[in-house]
Amino acid sequence: MTSQPTTNTSENTRGGPDGPHGTGGNGAHDPGLQAGLKSRHLSMIAIGGVIGAGLFVGSSSGIATAGPGILLSYALVGTLVVLVMRMLGEMSAANPTSGSFSAHADRALGPWAGFSIGWLYWFFWVVVLAVEATAGAVILEGWIPAVPQWAWALIVMVVLTATNLVSVGSYGEFEFWFAGIKVVAIAAFIVIGGLAVFGLLPGVDSEQAGLGNLTGHGGFLPNGAGAILTGVLLVVFSFMGSEIATLAAGESENPQQAVTKATNSIIWRVAVFYLGSIFVVVALLPWDSKSITEDGSYVAALDSLGIPHAGQIMNFIVLTSVLSCLNSGLYTASRMAFSLGRRGDAPRSFARTTSNGVPRTAILASVAFGFVAVFFNYKFPDSVFLFLVNSSGAVALFVWLVICFSQLRMRKIIKAEAPEKLVVKMWLYPYLTWATAALIVFILGYMLTDTEHDGRTTISLSLLVAAVVLVIAFVKEKVAGGRRAAAGADTDTDTERPRDEVSAG
Repeated sequence: MTSQPTTNTSENTRGGPDGPHGTGGNGAHDPGLQAGLKSRHLSMIAIGGVIGAGLFVGSSSGIATAGPGILLSYALVGTLVVLVMRMLGEMSAANPTSGSFSAHADRALGPWAGFSIGWLYWFFWVVVLAVEATAGAVILEGWIPAVPQWAWALIVMVVLTATNLVSVGSYGEFEFWFAGIKVVAIAAFIVIGGLAVFGLLPGVDSEQAGLGNLTGHGGFLPNGAGAILTGVLLVVFSFMGSEIATLAAGESENPQQAVTKATNSIIWRVAVFYLGSIFVVVALLPWDSKSITEDGSYVAALDSLGIPHAGQIMNFIVLTSVLSCLNSGLYTASRMAFSLGRRGDAPRSFARTTSNGVPRTAILASVAFGFVAVFFNYKFPDSVFLFLVNSSGAVALFVWLVICFSQLRMRKIIKAEAPEKLVVKMWLYPYLTWATAALIVFILGYMLTDTEHDGRTTISLSLLVAAVVLVIAFVKEKVAGGRRAAAGADTDTDTERPRDEVSAG
């Protein structure tokens, strides 16, 4: 860890470590940011980052749609995430940076790509802040109804904003415990539920719990094979967050090692926490059980085991996940804003840091938009806020697609400039990268056919917002190019006479 934090003053323009010509791969943390995240922080962020609140509250609709076949939906998306994270790990291990995939896209594809995907990602997370703050407020109001829901949303936002403003270490410490609770809870759920499935847990009705639930009640695919793809649309967004570890690595003691470790562990994390827990749910209860849709999949599963106060236990775990998502969402949005500011794609004030290495302006700007979104959620839930949610809904897929195309180009750049930095390599390059990109495009296309679960609305509005951001990016790049050309012309004019004089001499 550095003994003195450094404030970024000289690398706010494109061309620093986040810019297209930077190196940033020497293992040092980002200028202006303090290496305040310890190894245990990064490990838990990597583990917990792939476990969102969506796993707990969103899986019931997927199970109701695809039946036990939802396992294939999770496996398909999980495989996609593993492949994308492998690509991102390759680039981030060679060049650890707070901008992560946005900085890589900037260098590999051009400033327009880094600008566009960076702002879209920022937009996604500030909307998530409002969604999660409201979800947490609902739970807290149920426990303490004397405090109105809007006040609870305000309280959790203020507390976690203060946490992020103190230091990156305080963010890491909070996230360590939030993620730790999620990990322990899911691990306990899998162990206890697994024992019940195989008839090793006393007091459980063996006729209800068992592997027979996977093939009974209409079979493994009761609604047909097409339901697997519909299930993909319902679960894909619960995986967003697995890339947070690569952004946080820029503020760790050993960025390259942190990225490598997070990348290599993604397979078992997806397999255990997602596939393992969903397998337990569909094996404990028939997929068409009313309790799954009425109470939620995990609450229903706990109730079936006769565990008292299952609903409140699950509410506590969901609240922890919500707070974790809020904490990481604010951190992620602010670091992306910091990176954009340093590359000249956002106000330069975003790239300034405090003596503790905290990008205060980037944090406050991000949370300010989050507060505005919370207001829209309470004042205009079915119009303005619904538009915000839908228009940011497909950003995860856009990010993954950009990572694919960036890696195709960055592999060549890294091999040409510093092949020793290829400590993590994408498998079967470039064929598996192209296959992954094709699968993402297919999912995006399939969303356009989905009217039952608002897939068409989500992708249409997301594409609209992406198009607007792209137009801004190209206009900005054209204006910047014109200024550079004008500056170059002025320089030539100013230096023409001295050159002639030197020549003549």
